[in-house]
Amino acid sequence: MVTVQLKSCIRTLCTTSRVDKSFAKWYQGLWQPKKDGPPYDHVVQLGDPVLRMPSNPVPENELKSPEVQYLVNHLVKVMRSYKCVGLAAPQLGLSLRAFVMEFKDELRDQYTKADYKLREMEPLPLTVFLNPELKVLNYEKVIHTEACESVRGYRAEVARYREVLIRGFDASGEHKELQLRGWNARIAQHEMDHLNGTVYTDIMNRKTFTCSCWQAVNDNNGRIKLSFSNK
Repeated sequence: MVTVQLKSCIRTLCTTSRVDKSFAKWYQGLWQPKKDGPPYDHVVQLGDPVLRMPSNPVPENELKSPEVQYLVNHLVKVMRSYKCVGLAAPQLGLSLRAFVMEFKDELRDQYTKADYKLREMEPLPLTVFLNPELKVLNYEKVIHTEACESVRGYRAEVARYREVLIRGFDASGEHKELQLRGWNARIAQHEMDHLNGTVYTDIMNRKTFTCSCWQAVNDNNGRIKLSFSNK
């Protein structure tokens, strides 16, 4: 019962006068209390309107509220269950300016030492940002392959700024500022894009867009099933 009430409260934060009136009625209907409504336990996929809408700021007087704490905890839970390194509220169906990031040192084993160094990877402890703003510190762009749980099964090369500064609020509603470079700066830019209604496919090198399981498709005569669930 408490969870349903919290979810309902979060939805009420998502309506905005910025959308036109003809659209507002339909949009507000998405946030009405329903059994399986957002924030979802799964990651929404490209085509869901929420991924194309600029997210609404969390009201500052709600930053420390139980509703926002529920959202933060749920973002962390789903991010870890999908074993990804970042997740934004729109990816769970909520148009709010919130995201989480985490790059564990144990992921080092998934890369060669050369790749780890080339991509400027380093551990990033669990990081929460509410109402974040991004400032570019180094305008040099670096190209690496990216994927996204909202475009599951694909990847492509994307150019990102080498170094950025993120300002906003942490999970406790306190002011937070973090300087990031290399791979962690890339994660932050990817998640900030989600808050602005942008997906990496908008800025990728289109010729590098690749199905990540194309070899398995051939090896199994096309009998491959792509799951959109973490279970």
